[in-house]
Amino acid sequence: MSEDIRIKEYESCRLCPRECRVNRYRETGFCGAGAVPKAARAALHKWEEPCLCSEAGAGAIFFSNCNLKCVYCQNYDISSGGFGAEVSADRIAQIMLELEAEGASCIEFITATHYIPSAAEAVRKVRDRLTIPTVFNCGGYESPEALRLLEGCIDIYLPDIKYFDDSAAVRYSGAPKYFYHGIRALKEMLRQTGRPERDGSGRMKKGVLVRHMVLPGMRKDSIRILDELSREVGTENILISIMSQYTPFFKAHEYREINRRITSFEYDSVVKHALELGFDGYMQEKSSAREEYTPPFDLSGI
Repeated sequence: MSEDIRIKEYESCRLCPRECRVNRYRETGFCGAGAVPKAARAALHKWEEPCLCSEAGAGAIFFSNCNLKCVYCQNYDISSGGFGAEVSADRIAQIMLELEAEGASCIEFITATHYIPSAAEAVRKVRDRLTIPTVFNCGGYESPEALRLLEGCIDIYLPDIKYFDDSAAVRYSGAPKYFYHGIRALKEMLRQTGRPERDGSGRMKKGVLVRHMVLPGMRKDSIRILDELSREVGTENILISIMSQYTPFFKAHEYREINRRITSFEYDSVVKHALELGFDGYMQEKSSAREEYTPPFDLSGI
């Protein structure tokens, strides 16, 4: 795709549940993104789940801007601050091949919801040359219609499911009807990929891996999420990663109830419930809640 070809989805943007309908060639909507993708870093990233990450790491492309405004975001410089450089679909495609040559176990698009048409075009350019899976890592506030643009381009979906309680979703991420949209999106992801499949080394080849980060004081909401995931999609159809890494970054200090790390009781009780339901997946050591796991956004590899 040459840069002078207009992408119709950007002319009246409905790529996420907000449906801002702005012409991104002229203005920006809630996410702050224009019609040319921006990225802040493209490099090997070693801190993903074992089924995604080789010793070398995942080939992560961190995109700028976001359709969520999480008050505790650890990547706030790029998600809310918009730091990054414009990058064409041609360059994204080249980056993917460069990361594979460096030994990446997969190509991971991180927070690319607002650039879905460009991401799909980039993958199509090199699909026949890539020998590693493509991963779409997103915040879970997705549109099934937009996700259909990625069909045939993404092997593994890696969505967050952050909240069941709508008041929390609005308060902490500005995302009304978050769980409603998250479940609809998750079902579309499953339609595209089917059940998780692994290769002989245990690495994921296709499927959906749902992440959930336990938040302070929201243990019961986490348990409700697990119950609903079990009921709506089934424990056998997804892998789940229950994350303990919550750290009060960004504006979290303005919200007294989440201005702390989670307790072992909060985390362990959520993991116990996941096991009781029969989910397969991953848990984290509490030591993963450390600032050094946030990579430097310095335009590396862009």
